[in-house]
Amino acid sequence: MAAAQGRLSDGAGGMDDAKGAKKEAKDGDGNAGRADQVPLPFRAAVDALRAARLRPQVEIDQVPPPQRLAPYAYALEATVVDGEQDLADGRLVLLHDPAGHDAWRGTFRLVTLVRAELEPEMAADPLLPEVCWSWLTGALQARGLTYGEPSGTVTRAGSHYFGGLSARPPASQIEIRASWTPRESLGGVPDTGAHLASWCDLLAQVAGLPPAGPGDASVVTLPQRRDPQSR
Repeated sequence: MAAAQGRLSDGAGGMDDAKGAKKEAKDGDGNAGRADQVPLPFRAAVDALRAARLRPQVEIDQVPPPQRLAPYAYALEATVVDGEQDLADGRLVLLHDPAGHDAWRGTFRLVTLVRAELEPEMAADPLLPEVCWSWLTGALQARGLTYGEPSGTVTRAGSHYFGGLSARPPASQIEIRASWTPRESLGGVPDTGAHLASWCDLLAQVAGLPPAGPGDASVVTLPQRRDPQSR
């Protein structure tokens, strides 16, 4: 995961301890609280993330969560791996505000960043942003998950190399930034384990891997790239 953490280090300054979700949590003012002060719904949501069973191609690690986005936060980073090659990587952050949040319309929020290298011809497809957004919503729907207030951006970028780097072929990258509110059960806790599994489905799809099982036929699959990034 070292490579993935390096690529996703933007905005990582001033984070909590990596074990903060169980040992302590920091509020919006940076005040640390003891474990017995962490709300039970947040503990249960984190436990469900830790217990989730994921496909073997996804390597996932807990990382320090960002501060000031919510009173309680828990973060994961993942890389989709095929042999010695990294095909895609991303970050998923669980936020919790016991008082609720007007923009979320709930007490929990999931925030994600997913990115992968693409072939230039795929990146040039004018429908690519819409297709990528459908991968996210389709991954959630395929597992029967309910959610609200989705928002996000799909960005594609291309790089051309010159001078001493001119031997490198042009490179294109797709990046999905999104957030949504997972609907809570009667106990006040969303099925975060299922949301994590659907997020890993999205990662695998962006990476060009075949579905792990029956999925949403309306979702377009990205072909395997010829030259994924080496680890």
